[in-house]
Amino acid sequence: MNYLKDKSVKSTFNFAKSQTAHYSKSFFLSSAMLPKEKRWDTYALYSFCRYADNIVDNPRNRSVIELIDEVDYLAKEIKIAYQRGESEHPILKPFIIVAKKRGIPMQYPLELLEGVKMDLQKNRYETFDELYLFAYRVAGVVGLMMSYILGFSTTDALKEAEKLGIAMQLTNILRDIQEDKNMDRIYLPMDEVQRFNLTEDDFFQEKMSHNMQRFMHFQVKRAHKYYQEAEKGIKHLTPNTQFAIYSASRIYHGILLKIEARNFNPFLGRVFVKQSKKFGILAREILKTRLIRPAMAIFL
Repeated sequence: MNYLKDKSVKSTFNFAKSQTAHYSKSFFLSSAMLPKEKRWDTYALYSFCRYADNIVDNPRNRSVIELIDEVDYLAKEIKIAYQRGESEHPILKPFIIVAKKRGIPMQYPLELLEGVKMDLQKNRYETFDELYLFAYRVAGVVGLMMSYILGFSTTDALKEAEKLGIAMQLTNILRDIQEDKNMDRIYLPMDEVQRFNLTEDDFFQEKMSHNMQRFMHFQVKRAHKYYQEAEKGIKHLTPNTQFAIYSASRIYHGILLKIEARNFNPFLGRVFVKQSKKFGILAREILKTRLIRPAMAIFL
């Protein structure tokens, strides 16, 4: 961790840590249990991703054109930073150190920024293929970058990391249907909306019908499938880091189960997993991946 001996560098990593703690208590909690160097690298990655997301989530008084210019500037700085191996941008400074050290391909942060631009320019998605591209850019590539930090034994881990990112983004979408429609956003394939004999008005007027229930069941089932496929790749991550991804997967999967428990009604307010439940999931995964499985391996 020689890079933290430089005070100016350490201050940016400390800021990244504070951003992680502020915006995602669950992520901060699981990251805190990682080996020290990977823990700090994770903070740098999260802080960069959060900064990019906030361009959309906190637009201030800027126009869409101005926000796109902001994203484009960030993309240009990333390209220069990768070329030179450094940046004085307070968010990119720790990120580029980590990206170069871990070998994170430049295409991944650039894809993330393309996803941010999609979110600024689109509020409807005609097909699942369109939605998948958005989910890949804003979440799938995050899973890929995280894999480079955690370490993996085979590239199969990358394929499954992408799927886990997709699963988590689909979960976010299903959880936030009510909030998103209040901002004139429907992150659902419109051709599938029509296939289930629904219209945009069914969402805007919060009509919970049999067709809506069938539609939601279909969407939840697809998200479940991505979680199941992603599960296979976690075992290819470095053993002392697997608990963090298993925990994140279990916590997000729990959101889907809560949607199911509401009879698939997306209009009853945002569902969430209680903090005590998150602690329990994390503790179990640490126990399984760092104690039980290594112990069992002795007898195999």
